[in-house]
Amino acid sequence: MEKKLVAYFSASGTTKKTAEMVAEAAGADLYEITPAVAYTKTDLNWMDKKSRSSVEMNDKKIRPEMTDTDAGIENYDEILLGFPIWWYVAPTIINTFLEKYDFSGKKIILFATSGGSGFGNTISELQPSAPGAEFVEGRLLNRANKQEIEKWVKSL
Repeated sequence: MEKKLVAYFSASGTTKKTAEMVAEAAGADLYEITPAVAYTKTDLNWMDKKSRSSVEMNDKKIRPEMTDTDAGIENYDEILLGFPIWWYVAPTIINTFLEKYDFSGKKIILFATSGGSGFGNTISELQPSAPGAEFVEGRLLNRANKQEIEKWVKSL
């Protein structure tokens, strides 16, 4: 039986709730990708070109620091990786997470929450950060309930 990890980043709490339901449905361990400096509402104001999130998403080389770097990735075969969609892709802290570990031979299944946009170029922007990993574009789980998440997890 494959050992699974649900790793997630949540700036406002929405993705956290979803990740908790995914972990429960998958019988997986849960790991929160936590930024060294938490995001404030001002940081997340996408309408302000000078907000922290806007600056990070406009410069794809930026790698926000994480507080914890001991996810124990080597202990898992499959990682369900969750995040909010920012500007049609994953936030750059997801690249930070992927670059901290060796994901060679691992299957990474993406799931996300979004105010309206889809995955866009997410996989192509994440692949260079985890060479040797198999990426699977999972699903947007906007306002998904427990039953919908269970059905999705069983389909994997």
